[in-house]
Parts: sequence; structure tokens; C-alpha cells
Amino acid sequence: MGNTGTASLTIAELREFASFSAAEQRYIKRSLDIGLGRQDAFKLWARDASENASIRSQYVVYQELKTLRGAVPSDSGLEGIESFIGKLVRLAAFDLAQERIECFSAFRFLYERLLGPAARPFLPSAFCAAAALPQIRPERRKHLLQSISEAAATAPGWSARAPSFYPEWVEKEAA
Repeated sequence: MGNTGTASLTIAELREFASFSAAEQRYIKRSLDIGLGRQDAFKLWARDASENASIRSQYVVYQELKTLRGAVPSDSGLEGIESFIGKLVRLAAFDLAQERIECFSAFRFLYERLLGPAARPFLPSAFCAAAALPQIRPERRKHLLQSISEAAATAPGWSARAPSFYPEWVEKEAA
């Protein structure tokens, strides 16, 4: 029974990922390669000088991930909250400013994998804080903030289950 439950959750994750735009999917895979140290993102993802510069910046900003993974505060107390949320909002603002993440669900999908399930309770507030910053264009700000559902913003609890699907680059075969 356990395998059936895990399989259906993995299928739900696959479906959710498939619902994202091609740009969101590409950015999530690239971000996971950078944030989890899976691949050389320059070789795999840089198509031009602009993307090369963006990847370089992302490598620098994502250095905070190591600190954040070990600093997720308890969701019942305020110990360590300001340093964690401050760094998380900075990371989120960087990703949202790249204009490839279009909605909260894509943001949540990415950050659950970058930081693990313990970070879930903090993702709605970090997303809203980052999306509301003046560094995000006003019309984009509105779109991002409208993408978070009331249920996601006011969830009474969060799953502690780790994600099982981590999308990766797939090499296209020559025809």
C-alpha cells in the first residue's frame, strides 16, 4: 500500500510540473542543477551571454541555500525567524525578478526541492514578501500576488513528506 501512495504522489508531482509553462520548467530544472549542484549549468543551460551572466548571478545568490537548509526554524516559535525569512525573501526576490517563475505553485515546487519539506510553512510568506517588493515590476507584482490561493496562504498545516520528483535536463535524440 505504501508504494501505491508514493507512486500516486509522484504522479501528482509530475502532473503539477507538466502544468507549468515551458519557461518555468526550464528555469526550475536549471535552478535545481545550480542549487543542488547536480550539473554544470553553464554548459547545459547558457544559450547566450545574457543567460551566462544570469547563471553566474544565480550561483552567487544560491550560496545562501547551504545556510538556509540548516536554519529552517520551527513553525511554532520565533527563534531564528528573521535571519531565515530575510535570506529566503532575498533568494525568492532574485528568482521572481528573473521573470521565469509565473505563479506561487511553480515557486513552491522549486523551493520544496531546494530547501526540503521543513521549509513549506514559510514559502507563502516568503513568496508574498518577495513578490511585493518594489524590485518587481508593478504589473508583474499584481500577477504574482494573485497567483497564490487563499488555501495556500492560510493552510493550517503542511506535509512533512519530501518531494520525490526532481526534474532534470533531458537530451533530445537526433532524428
